[in-house]
Amino acid sequence: MVALLGAAMIPSALLDIADNSDQWPIFLVSSAVSILIGAGLAVLSGGAPPSTGAREAFLLTVVIWIALPLIATIPFISYGMSLTDSTFEAVSGLTTTGATVMTGLDSTPRGILLWRAILQWIGGIGIIVTAIVILPMLRVGGMQLFQIESSDMSGKFLPRITEITAQTGIVYLLISAICAIVYAACGMSAFDAIAHSMTTMSAGGYSTHDASFGYFSDTPAAYAATFFMFVAGLPFSLLTLLILHGRWRPFASDPQPRLYFWLAVGFSVVIVVWHEAVVDPPVFDHIFHGFRQALFNIISIMTGTGYASAPYDTWGSPVTVIFLAATFLGGCAGSAACGIKMFRLEISFKAVAAYAAQIVRPNRIVRVRYAGRVVSSDTLQSVMVFVFLYLATFVVASVLLSLTGMDPLSAISGAATSVSNVGPGLGPEIGPSSTFQNIPTAAKWVCLTTMLLGRLEFVAVFTLMTSRFWRG
Repeated sequence: MVALLGAAMIPSALLDIADNSDQWPIFLVSSAVSILIGAGLAVLSGGAPPSTGAREAFLLTVVIWIALPLIATIPFISYGMSLTDSTFEAVSGLTTTGATVMTGLDSTPRGILLWRAILQWIGGIGIIVTAIVILPMLRVGGMQLFQIESSDMSGKFLPRITEITAQTGIVYLLISAICAIVYAACGMSAFDAIAHSMTTMSAGGYSTHDASFGYFSDTPAAYAATFFMFVAGLPFSLLTLLILHGRWRPFASDPQPRLYFWLAVGFSVVIVVWHEAVVDPPVFDHIFHGFRQALFNIISIMTGTGYASAPYDTWGSPVTVIFLAATFLGGCAGSAACGIKMFRLEISFKAVAAYAAQIVRPNRIVRVRYAGRVVSSDTLQSVMVFVFLYLATFVVASVLLSLTGMDPLSAISGAATSVSNVGPGLGPEIGPSSTFQNIPTAAKWVCLTTMLLGRLEFVAVFTLMTSRFWRG
């Protein structure tokens, strides 16, 4: 994987050569170094006995998501960025967070902009495959709930894990290509269309312009982005069944897409209604304009894409609270989106309702059901542990960021946007119109560490910190 990441640097070198940019040696040298490191690791481990049990899977999953960002920093360091900024940009890219420390994107060589987009595109398919294949096996965060579906899929038409990965990758590539074509038809240049399709389908949000998607406010591209961001938050296992095998029933019977859709629409309606009833002078030109802006930015935040078409942190305090809440929600399990995920929200609320019912009638047995199936006690416990670790990490990160000197709103939203892998935060320092460039160095390390924890679903990392794991 390290060698493949090195090979992914070659298109950026070719683009810089085509643009007559003197930055092309950065990517050729970085590519050679990365491929050499990857090849060396492969040779050194060639005689090792094949052993891929649960402990090895835990370790490999965490090590990969730490090693690849370290390799991805090489072009940024060669470009002249500091070690902290390079690591922040690489981690934010591969975890598809989209928080950036770079400014002046409109005048930045296209090679480095393409590299940022490639990082997010790779990170997107990486987390989709991890969520479909690895996390259910590791029983992380309630993902074992989808293990039966994965096993059923393997037994019937995908007999090997490599085929699951291949078919999911085909769907991911196909939708990305369609997205790029639609963007180009909406008025984007070929380069912008390709780069933004990569960062849209990965729910990443890196843009090629400082104004983010606001740069395309006068084009129909915002409508296309709203649709494709929503698709990026859908379960790719079900999209694979639908697109490649014509099986629509699993998609229609899954409660996640419905909850995901209605939450996005509901938040947008609340924002528009509140604006029309209270805000004077109005921010939006008319109701349709308001709904379009609200829906775009809400879906962007829920999926963790992080595009911004407007400075929504200036729409009023109630709207700020809504966007902060949306930061935690996420999309569906098995998608490129981040956050708590729809199935955990539903199970958590049903668990609370079941507990309340048992308090009223202690002798009553209340079972929590999801998609018509009874949720087992270990799955329920796994979901609750995930939610606890998620909120605990958010609280600790908020405190640490405030200790670095960040203002309270920036510290809270910075922790939320990092743990949820969203990108832009709220407040004067890291709002949708700002970057993370000027926050303290210590704060950047807190954020990038939290990004990795959020992307690895917490439990996988904290499991490695227990002595029992290493004792076997």
